[in-house]
Amino acid sequence: MMVYSHTDIGNKRNENQDSFSTAVLEDAVFAVVCDGMGGQNAGKEASERAVTIIKERIEASYRSDYDPNKIRNLLVAAVRTANAVVYELGSAVPEWSGMGTTCVAVLIRNGMLYAVNVGDSRAYLITHQISQITKDHSMVMNLYESGDITKEQIKNHPKRNVITRAVGVCDDVEPDYFECEIPAGAAVLLCSDGLYNFCDEGIIFRAVKDMPPEEVPEYLVQTALKNEGGDNITAVLMKS
Repeated sequence: MMVYSHTDIGNKRNENQDSFSTAVLEDAVFAVVCDGMGGQNAGKEASERAVTIIKERIEASYRSDYDPNKIRNLLVAAVRTANAVVYELGSAVPEWSGMGTTCVAVLIRNGMLYAVNVGDSRAYLITHQISQITKDHSMVMNLYESGDITKEQIKNHPKRNVITRAVGVCDDVEPDYFECEIPAGAAVLLCSDGLYNFCDEGIIFRAVKDMPPEEVPEYLVQTALKNEGGDNITAVLMKS
């Protein structure tokens, strides 16, 4: 399993508050994407701190004999540790008050995927089709699930950027956890909302199926930019 990545500040931002990192473990691969929020460098600081802490925790603690339950506990604990650090920073530095970040993290081992997420950064599984693994913690997702808006209305809804859960905003956070089989030849894409808001799932699917994997992340980011991508944009592809 190889990992390829690309990020861009986007067409309208003053700084890139997206952060990401990857790691090759004993018998697994790992990737994490965070999309920060907050002014005066707070969002960038939040996402960078979260990525660093989560990756370091995974690299220091993961063992090849871990069963799925231990992997789940490790991923959840890593995100909660990051949450505690970012929350403490936001409480200690006045100009960083309210800082936070989304987070999506994936570990793949022996044909199985283990993932956690907080916020609206996503993980997709691409096989003969594309499917979203994670579930957005967002106002529009709540509206959609309650039947107040349709799926088609989500993309252009005025509250589409309002998230309902983030790392570092409260003193504790509960990440969602997912696990699933990864069929041979499948790919996994992690991305911030700056990608999927300006690059639809059909384009993502075709790129992953038709292009060399090392070219996919930059192509998807460039596609989002051409579609007036105004947000920071990050794509990380995991593929065998």
